[in-house]
Amino acid sequence: MYAVIQTGGKQYKVSPGQKLKIESLKADAGEQVTFEEVLLVSKEDQLQLGFPLIKGAKVAAKVLSHGRHKKIKIIKFKRRQHYDRQAGHRQNFTEVEITGIN
Repeated sequence: MYAVIQTGGKQYKVSPGQKLKIESLKADAGEQVTFEEVLLVSKEDQLQLGFPLIKGAKVAAKVLSHGRHKKIKIIKFKRRQHYDRQAGHRQNFTEVEITGIN
């Protein structure tokens, strides 16, 4: 059994018991959250597809922790022009564990 959900502008294929890092949510560690933007649900031989969402479908998850990804370095450089710029970025994330698909 698996589902495809949409959160934070991205789509994720999830199944019960799976842990994943998604865009930051405003929820404390240990809280239950539900994702109502479900695009697809698959149970054994049945495939249910939404246009674009499935009405009444929900995916339940438990918030495990919050954190930040590794730093990404951004470098701009033009040779022989005495031009270089450096910057870095660390994206926040929320780690969740999928508990159920309804």
